[in-house]
Amino acid sequence: MIRFFLIEDDAVVRRMLERIIADSGLGEIVGQASDGSSVSIDQLYGVDVVLIDLLMPGLDGIQTIKKLQAEGFTGRFIMVSQVENKEMIGEAYLQGIDTFIQKPINRLEVISVLRRVSDYLTLEASLQSIRRSLQILDVKGKEQPTSGLKSQSSDTESLAQKARQLLLQLGIASEAGAHDLLIIMGWLAQNEREVDRLRDLQLKELYTQILTKLHGNLDEQALTKEVRAMEQRIRRMVLQAFTHLSSLGLTDYANPTFEHFAPRLFDFQEIRQRMQELEAGEKTTKCRISVKKFLSVFYMEAKAI
Repeated sequence: MIRFFLIEDDAVVRRMLERIIADSGLGEIVGQASDGSSVSIDQLYGVDVVLIDLLMPGLDGIQTIKKLQAEGFTGRFIMVSQVENKEMIGEAYLQGIDTFIQKPINRLEVISVLRRVSDYLTLEASLQSIRRSLQILDVKGKEQPTSGLKSQSSDTESLAQKARQLLLQLGIASEAGAHDLLIIMGWLAQNEREVDRLRDLQLKELYTQILTKLHGNLDEQALTKEVRAMEQRIRRMVLQAFTHLSSLGLTDYANPTFEHFAPRLFDFQEIRQRMQELEAGEKTTKCRISVKKFLSVFYMEAKAI
């Protein structure tokens, strides 16, 4: 859950934001202030996002952001404002805000913005984890010249960033399997010959190879358990992407995300069947999904961005 801090001089707006955040289940308010001058870095320990008004007595929103950043706060800022002055908005973005929530407060807009920020925070955490995992893979892999390792690390980092874009497009950024997918993409980047072998390679074998390099000290029983868990998370994530694309197609057959990814990542006949299931209100599916195809195409699509 996201930890929020509110800096807003209007008590009514603070109460509205507090209620929306509590009802949405997206996070919790860990602190509040009516102006920026009374807030210091000590109060923001563990805070992920600061919701801050642009126009306040004393220190305004931009001045407060500058002060908190100078004190060392590295979290995200969401500006809450009814200001339409382009210069002021531009200055706010230059100071590092992520996005705006317009006043008067609209519940649906607030939830949409906070969910988007939540997805990015989840992905950032996953990327940090994938970096650590890939460092382990590098250390446990074959020794290479230092220049080669730097180049490989740079390529893998670039691929992870591109994969993050695809995760957002496919509506699976917050899925538990997204972290596993990033690890798999990094491993494939380091072992490109395995991409061509994916059709013949058993997925359990792929997962076992990756997890063995990450956790070389696992006994057979623990490794089998980890492989099964990864397999389930990946399959749930792929099913979510499948349903998300089918839903997009049902709403708008000309949707560019649907047009591009649906026939590439999945069998289009299965996509059509899922669309019919969704139209009929069926929550479960009888469609057949190839996880192997998804992984290999996802990898190639990420590289092509």
